[in-house]
Amino acid sequence: MMTGWRENVRRVIPYVPGEQPNKPGMIKLNTNENPYPPAPGVQKVLEHFQADSLRLYPDPAVTELTECLADYYGVGKDQVFVGVGSDDVLAMAFMTFFNSEKPILFPDISYSFYSVWAEEFRIPYIRPALDQDFQLVKEDYYQENGGIIFPNPNAPTAIYEPLETIEDILQHNPDVVVIVDEAYIDFGGQSALSLIDQYDNLLVVQTFSKSRSMAGMRIGFAVGNPELIKYLNDVKYSFNSYTMNRTSICCGVEAVKDDSYFKETTGKIIATREWAKEELKKLDFTFPESMANFIFATHKSVPAKEIYEALREANIYVRYFSSPRIDNYLRITIGTKEEMERLFEFLRAYLKK
Repeated sequence: MMTGWRENVRRVIPYVPGEQPNKPGMIKLNTNENPYPPAPGVQKVLEHFQADSLRLYPDPAVTELTECLADYYGVGKDQVFVGVGSDDVLAMAFMTFFNSEKPILFPDISYSFYSVWAEEFRIPYIRPALDQDFQLVKEDYYQENGGIIFPNPNAPTAIYEPLETIEDILQHNPDVVVIVDEAYIDFGGQSALSLIDQYDNLLVVQTFSKSRSMAGMRIGFAVGNPELIKYLNDVKYSFNSYTMNRTSICCGVEAVKDDSYFKETTGKIIATREWAKEELKKLDFTFPESMANFIFATHKSVPAKEIYEALREANIYVRYFSSPRIDNYLRITIGTKEEMERLFEFLRAYLKK
């Protein structure tokens, strides 16, 4: 049997996304989705959207949403790139900016898809270890490299690194692109967007999936100097000019416009998170200081995997990772106050056994 074609297949170990159960009455706290609906204007767009317009291609430049984001963040429209979720934006950034033979750097505890993309695009990489408190060791990023990427706040630890740390890394790496992945920045901390005019090698990536309640719509964006954005667009147009569909563009604009709703819902999540921290402490959980919409918690005596499996049996879904150093932690997304109360009701009963 001839198998020659198999020798030319690109083989990768794929990223495994978080479980997406759909059971009546479940509590879903496993993929860091927003527990509140998108802005009311998004619903209006969907109710009044004219299906006839779908016979036409969308705007390849995503002009309306790009200009809306530029206005919101106080940058030029030539400083914004919009893509199909931050994953898509980041993957394009890997292809665009990480092209030397030197290894790129990202933390050992972080998104697993960073290493997946590096393998897929054949980019060498090194994963400097976070310290014992899960903090970045900035000196590890002084070594020669072909680019740097890290989330801030980090995932799954929820730890926020101050801008001083980011700026120090930028100052030591003027000749490579540094990407700060800010999926959770709206739940605490200061965005690195304030640094983009000082550092032309800084690219900041954000998403609509978390704070804007639109994980199902897939909208992400990057902000950087115009030259970086031009190169990103060149890569996009090289293989798919129409990455954003018409519905997503219209809904994205309405989500950005309603800033009061955005602040209201993120405020609710932050308040629930701070309350949840105190409840977890009462149950003998410990965790790093969270500045995200989730808490990365470990119990002082009961193994995380055991708690995870018990919760799952009760239709309460949280995230468990079997990876070294973090295999005794649970990542618990912040839901509504009612959802979190049901979680704690179960934990109180279970941990008393």
